[in-house]
Amino acid sequence: MKNTTRFKLNAYMSVLAEINKIDLSALNSKFTIEPSVSQTLETKIQESSVFLQAINIMPVGEQSGERLGLGIGTTIAGTTDTTVKEREPTDPTYIDGDGYKCTQTNFDTALPYSKLDMWAKFSDFQVRIRDAIVKRQALDRIMIGFNGLKREKTSNRVLNPLLQDVNIGWLEKIRQEKPSQVLGQHIDDSGNVVSDKVTVGKGGLFRNLDAVVMGAVTEKIGVQYQDDTELVVICGRQLLADKYFPLVNQSQPNTEAIAADLIISQKRIGGLQAVRAPYFPANALLITRLDNLSIYWQEETRRRSIIDNPKRDRIENLESVNEAYVVEDYDCTCLVENIELLEQEPEPEAGQMSEAEIERIATVAASVVKSMTGNSEADTNTGA
Repeated sequence: MKNTTRFKLNAYMSVLAEINKIDLSALNSKFTIEPSVSQTLETKIQESSVFLQAINIMPVGEQSGERLGLGIGTTIAGTTDTTVKEREPTDPTYIDGDGYKCTQTNFDTALPYSKLDMWAKFSDFQVRIRDAIVKRQALDRIMIGFNGLKREKTSNRVLNPLLQDVNIGWLEKIRQEKPSQVLGQHIDDSGNVVSDKVTVGKGGLFRNLDAVVMGAVTEKIGVQYQDDTELVVICGRQLLADKYFPLVNQSQPNTEAIAADLIISQKRIGGLQAVRAPYFPANALLITRLDNLSIYWQEETRRRSIIDNPKRDRIENLESVNEAYVVEDYDCTCLVENIELLEQEPEPEAGQMSEAEIERIATVAASVVKSMTGNSEADTNTGA
């Protein structure tokens, strides 16, 4: 490390020690980050990703507890004959299902001396260090949310390149806690999970992706959410033709075409806005509100240690926090996976179809979804 880099790094370390109210010498020991600093860091992580800004990232005081919910878990309007019984108020935030449990996730970063020497040439040296750490934490959270299957005591990045063994993500929570909201799998007589193909196209279960979404909304999404204007379809990259994202290759402002890591389509699928997010499974769809997905982090559990390791020519930032990936209300979700696209037949745009035709397609598609739920396999000749 060059001397000029060392001076800038020492200044950075002094700032960290000051804001965390510890001695400079304590930085290379594990310390608990000050609550206000921890909150600022969480805000920076969320602000670094448009997708994370669209979901919930919430601090919680306890390691485990009840989910916070969307605040509209049930209706409250009603009537009561008070000559017979008392009026019974309803908690609109009540939701069925399991709670949450925060577990430790390590976000350990190595910064080679050579990289720091390069950054030291710029006036925003400290910001570059912070952003390198923050941005990767944001992306890893998204990756775990869509791909996490379990939490191993020691994760293996080689065997699980999508961080499948770091924590249980949103999609796996749906599979485990509300399998009835999943199309593309069923439980056999022995209790084993069996994958089913959801064929879309000529001769398949569904005529097109619009039918998949319309049927899933009708049969799987709770009636209180079916007309929610905030419902979206998160789509895998293998499912959408370029026509769904016509602005991507045009000279349009980012806010109109691509909002950083969240790509928003101008066209709809089954009447819902289509979006693409990083690391979402390539052959799947998730119908939900984005704010139905949450990450809880436990207060006063973000810990850090910064070690200058000359034996490896690098600075090591060891950081951890207890966190949980939470689906607030499973009635506001439907996961469709194992989708296989067959030969596609020319279809008129939804705007060119009559309301009666759209309703007919939705009804037939809903019957296919219902049969897939009631039986291990649907009749492949239904042709929704």
